[in-house]
Amino acid sequence: MDHATTNPALASYAALPEHSRGRLYPEPDSASRNAFQRDRDRIIHSTAFRRLQYKTQVFVYHEGDHYRTRLTHSLEVAQIARSLARALGLNEDLAEALALAHDLGHTPFGHAGEEALDAAMREHGGFSHNDQTLRILTSLERRYADFDGLNLTWETLEGIAKHNGPLPPGKTPSETVRDYVARHDLVLNEWPSAEAQVAALADDIAYDNHDIDDGLRAGLFTTEDLKDVALVGPILAEVKSRNIKIEEPRLIHETVRRMIDRMVSDVVAETRRRIAAAKVEAPADVRNQKKALVAFSETMREQEKGLRKFLFDHMYRHFRVNRMSEKARQVVTDLFAYFLKQPDALPAEWRDAASSARSRGAARIIADYIAGMTDRFALDEHRRIFDPHAAG
Repeated sequence: MDHATTNPALASYAALPEHSRGRLYPEPDSASRNAFQRDRDRIIHSTAFRRLQYKTQVFVYHEGDHYRTRLTHSLEVAQIARSLARALGLNEDLAEALALAHDLGHTPFGHAGEEALDAAMREHGGFSHNDQTLRILTSLERRYADFDGLNLTWETLEGIAKHNGPLPPGKTPSETVRDYVARHDLVLNEWPSAEAQVAALADDIAYDNHDIDDGLRAGLFTTEDLKDVALVGPILAEVKSRNIKIEEPRLIHETVRRMIDRMVSDVVAETRRRIAAAKVEAPADVRNQKKALVAFSETMREQEKGLRKFLFDHMYRHFRVNRMSEKARQVVTDLFAYFLKQPDALPAEWRDAASSARSRGAARIIADYIAGMTDRFALDEHRRIFDPHAAG
């Protein structure tokens, strides 16, 4: 049993490290950390986690120092996940580990980069950042003497593989998931732990709110544009009524802060209601539900949909974002086509792996290489290859 003790305040349906289903490769317990704490620490020390510093959400790294990156986003998700887990009596360590890991598989340039890589990989099995996260955690991180990957616990990998809930009946799992499940069954037809559900919803809360913050700071829309958006508008009015002469930066921060608080409070109340109604008493009860237990109320879900529609119309489709996204897609598309045609141009480690693989396997290795790039490395690599005046 792990030396670190379980918090006695945890709910009966919380995940307990001493009851973990274990790791693919058995390891001795730590004298100072429980199994989920070790997972979290391995994630933080991974190469993929460090790269998140220069992988962007919406804005490319050189557009400003104060916009979110995948790293700052992951830290914000972890903070919200811990707050939710604590309020619900769940295991904070597992929720935090999942929050910190959830974006490791993202390509450079956010969703634009992922879309381009998925299109390039269409004839080779496609590309998904969720699948890529599992590949990183179980194979691509090569730091330990006895195994590839980070050898995380079943519960952490389950939460990654079931990021969007259980696999729908009749749907075939991806090759990445299928290959891992053949060795370490993650029970794809069940819901993941409550902690995994917390991490997934914390991602939504962080994403919604930091895009409002970044969009306002970038001048893509104004606080006046937000006045009719459910949830945001009333909070803006509330802040202004109490602070008539408040400066714009303080107004934005105070509004976002209150939005996060209300969304978190809503999730706590709705989740407690669902747990009570379902008479959940053990972790197995969480997994056997017909729907998620950790959720927004219906009212908040509708308000969140309205907020996302606003962001889609005013931010994700803004001409400045579209221009950069198109450039990003071109960079990723060009790099993939070039390396697929010229695998000898890959760095030695990747070149050897691609050379020994068959066509589809080589394409996957090239996708692994490109997905691991930061924004600035991808731009530099593109310039080195396609600019005849650039140093090689």
